[in-house]
Order: sequence, then C-alpha cells, then structure tokens
Amino acid sequence: MQPPEGCRVVALMNQKGGVGKTTTAVNLGAALARTGLRTLLIDLDPQAHATLHLGVDTRTLDGSVYDALLDSSIDPSSLVHRVAENLFVLPAVTDLAAAETELATVPDRQQRLTATIRRLAPAYDAILIDCPPSLGLLTVNALAAAHEVLVPMQAHFLALQGVSKLLETVTAISTSINPRLRVLGVVLCMHDANTTHTQEVVADLDAFFEQHRGTKAPWADARVFRPPVRRNIKLAECPSFGQTVFDYAPGAAGATDYLALAEAIVRRWRASCALSENPAPEVRVIVGQASPVVTEPSD
Repeated sequence: MQPPEGCRVVALMNQKGGVGKTTTAVNLGAALARTGLRTLLIDLDPQAHATLHLGVDTRTLDGSVYDALLDSSIDPSSLVHRVAENLFVLPAVTDLAAAETELATVPDRQQRLTATIRRLAPAYDAILIDCPPSLGLLTVNALAAAHEVLVPMQAHFLALQGVSKLLETVTAISTSINPRLRVLGVVLCMHDANTTHTQEVVADLDAFFEQHRGTKAPWADARVFRPPVRRNIKLAECPSFGQTVFDYAPGAAGATDYLALAEAIVRRWRASCALSENPAPEVRVIVGQASPVVTEPSD
C-alpha cells in the first residue's frame, strides 16, 4: 500500500541526534513551499521539535499525528495546520512516545502512517516526514510510507558509521515492506569545509555512492547534495521564534543553502518524472521575496 505517484514522500532520518535533522525537515519544507510546491511536514518525533519550530503551540492542539496513527476513523486532514503559503504541518505531541507500545499488537502496525498518507497525499506535491532519532516502530512506519530517504548528517567519522547502520535498516525495509524505497542522498549540515577531517569524510561518502552506481542497492542513485548547509547561527536561533529561517533571517546563509537544496531535489524529481506526470515548473526563487518566481520549463 503506497501513496499516490503524484506526491513525493521523503523520510528524513538519522538515528544520531543533534545532526540537523529537524532543522533540515522544517527549512527544506519551507524552501520547497517557496518554489510553489504544496508541502506537508509530518512531525513523527515525540519531541515535537518540528511542530514547535513552526510556531504551533502543542498545548492548544485538538489532535495530532498520534491520533491519526491510533484511530483510522479520524480524517487526518482535520489535524493539519497551515503555517505559511504552501506549507502545512501534521503536528506531534509528546504522547506520540506511547504510540509504539500501543501499536505493538496491532496487525497493521507498520502501515499505519502509510494509510494516513494515502488519504493526505492528493492535496500535496511533497510530504516530508521528520523521523525520531531511533529505529523503532515510528521510523519503520515512515520508511514503509516513503518513496525516498534523505539523510541529514555532520561530516564526522562517527556519523559516517551511523549512516552504515541506517542503510542496513533501509535495505531491510525495502526487502520486506516497501520495495520502492530508495535513498535520495545525504545533506551535510553544520558544515565546515575547511578541516581535513571533514574533507576526508565527504570524500568517503562520495566514493561509497559512486561505487554503488548501477547496482540494485536502494542507494544506487544517491548523492551527497551540494552545496552543503553551512554552520549558521540564524538556523539555531529561528526555532525559538517559531519561524523558519526564511521568515527569521531570509538573507542568511542558512536560507540560501536550504533553497539551493530544495532546487536540487526538485531537479532530481523532474529528471525522474516522479513528481507528477508533467514536469514540475522550473523554479527561480529570490530569498526574501514575498512570492516565488515560477517559470515554465524550457525542455
């Protein structure tokens, strides 16, 4: 059971915390929205950091992704909040931590999020899932529902080892639950390109993905996205104001980098004709501009 072809579903995951996963989920979602794509962010992390980052007060919510997972009779669209033009969030609350226990004996426990996304997907061009920093049932649900996995990470040796374990998980899910699951690539976060160690880790990642080109591995078409997301204090500050970097500091390096990432991903989708039957519009967005400039594709 998979979401419709017209909507791309991307799970952002890394079992190591503090690598920029939620920052990437929120600001990549905002960047995609600025390119004109209707984008939904599903906060699947019980910490609810993506929800808070977008300025949604969890204390005032009438329902969340927890309710959608536990009660299939609920219309999940009624739980979605619009936070900006083309940007929406299905929020999380801390109660989500109990979902893994409550779903443990349910026969379709690994497909609950897939069923929710099937109902939501017709309204969106892209759905991003902010996974918890663990490989439990919530993450399995995300991988079962997703078309692609995007891995935010810092270019450190230990993080590189974590990616190896993450790819093992992707292989297991693609073999047993979701054969269409693929790795979209790696996003380098909080990046400092000037250190030798960083350069060596990035070179290792490039070599690894290149080695698997043309194979049947789920990461055969994956890449390290460039430019990386540079270390930028504005990215650390904006969550405390409940804003994306585009609202908080549209001229900051973080806004420029996430916009470039969004455009690179849209180009990948256009090239594979996977976003929709027709190519997505070619996007040209000026950071800080109120409305995106969208031009028709020339090819």
